[in-house]
Amino acid sequence: MISDLPMFQVLGAMARHAAESQKVSATNIAHADEPGYKAAKIESFEAFIARAASGTEPGGVSASFKTLLADTQAAPNGNTVSLEQELFSSAEAMGQHNLALTAYTKTLDLLRTAMGKGR
Repeated sequence: MISDLPMFQVLGAMARHAAESQKVSATNIAHADEPGYKAAKIESFEAFIARAASGTEPGGVSASFKTLLADTQAAPNGNTVSLEQELFSSAEAMGQHNLALTAYTKTLDLLRTAMGKGR
């Protein structure tokens, strides 16, 4: 199957990473006023791919992303959510997701053309 090609597996992982980043940012924003809440983040996509490619990660690119504590300054109430950082992370995740979908679509187009079934 086409989905078994390494390129599609990596692009799928990139889209999953973007979705998970968006989910973590939304959770952090939802808890922005909660005293003592510690903001979370997930590992970078680069760190995930390096871990998946090392051969030590069960599942390879299908593995789960590591969740980490965000390294932001705590407010007087102990909350570490930075709305500015979360908005930046959210926009970055949207760009990463768009990049993954565009690359996926273009790769499919290239394969169709190679098989003589181009548009």
